[in-house]
Amino acid sequence: MRVSIHKPISNPKQFKQQLLTWSQQFREVVFLDSNSHTQQYSSFDCVLAVDAFTSLKTDYQNAFDDLKQYQQTTKDWLFGYLTYDLKNDVEELKSANFDGLNFPDLFFFQPKKIFLLKGNQLEIRYLLLCDDEVEEDFNEIAKSQKSKVESAAALKIEQRISKEFYIEKVNKMLHHIQVGDMYEANFCMEFYAENAVINPLEKFLKLNEISKAPFSVFFKNRKQYLLSASPERYLKKVGEMIISQPIKGTSKRSSDPIEDEQSKQFLESDSKERAENIMITDLVRNDLSHTAQKGSVEVEELCKIYSFLQVHQMISTITSKLDPQYAPVDVLKTTFPMGSMTGAPKVSVMKIIENLEETKRGLYSGAVGYFTPEGDFDFNVVIRSILYNQENQYVSFSVGSAITAQSDPEKEYEECLLKAKAMHEVLQ
Repeated sequence: MRVSIHKPISNPKQFKQQLLTWSQQFREVVFLDSNSHTQQYSSFDCVLAVDAFTSLKTDYQNAFDDLKQYQQTTKDWLFGYLTYDLKNDVEELKSANFDGLNFPDLFFFQPKKIFLLKGNQLEIRYLLLCDDEVEEDFNEIAKSQKSKVESAAALKIEQRISKEFYIEKVNKMLHHIQVGDMYEANFCMEFYAENAVINPLEKFLKLNEISKAPFSVFFKNRKQYLLSASPERYLKKVGEMIISQPIKGTSKRSSDPIEDEQSKQFLESDSKERAENIMITDLVRNDLSHTAQKGSVEVEELCKIYSFLQVHQMISTITSKLDPQYAPVDVLKTTFPMGSMTGAPKVSVMKIIENLEETKRGLYSGAVGYFTPEGDFDFNVVIRSILYNQENQYVSFSVGSAITAQSDPEKEYEECLLKAKAMHEVLQ
């Protein structure tokens, strides 16, 4: 059981910063920030969950069944993540590539303390065992000051796959397309730094400031961190309605308004980008149909252009109505990993990219989000994100692009560098 208390907030932007600063004392932290995007289907402007009462940490084996049991048993708010490698639970697949981060494949926790901000209204939900701490915590948050941080030395960021090697690998993927093994694949490469000492909060604030993405996340589990400026929603459930919003198609922003508009128009009319998006939309429609009421899968928006601080993106919105025989976790299991980060056909593509990529994806191209007590949920796609293992001093970020029959390996490489720009800037 939880106590629920409402408070008016006079300066929501400042309060968000104070919440995040205050949260750093806890072992488990999930901070979700929509950065004032008026995203369709947005429930909150900001959510903070801290301090595990119970938790679930597991490898990929039977991970979805374990999560389903945990969610159905607790019937409470749960926050956490699904790594890309849960693909091995869903299909006969493996992950044998190098992993410098060593995060668990799945982690969720039931927080003692939750803060839900919408406009200037704050709802505080504490488990009854700590409900007497609400006022003391609220006063402490209100006094929280942004800590002065001494920036560590710039990191030596290295690229796991050289440009030459990248082009060679993309050409191998194009051969797979030519012989009919696949139509489209999301191919990713890692940038990393060893012996890395960073201040995760400082780096998140910087990344969030230059990106202002609608699905930003600061995640901490002891000494493992995710700093995410994701523009993409993976999946949301509201009652019986399921919403998926895959991104496929990217073009750069420009400070010149005319050039910026041209870049946007070019993306909107680019046949390659539209073909990529439509292929993934079809894949998502198929994935959603596994748990949908008959005839309820619909494409609400196809190839709509949305503008973010760093890039323009092409986004489609697909919805369905959940067949009552399925549980919330069934929807995740039958759609995971998300089509925008795999390709089509899904299983064949996942085998091919496992062979050609050099790094285990882990939490990159997985998802972070939450379940409500009613069994609703909302998850992002972990892209435009920095991952950090403080214990072994390893920093990593990965980027990818969609390879189709029309792909030019040089241009795909340039797109990867464009997507890497914000993370590079933050870590310098």
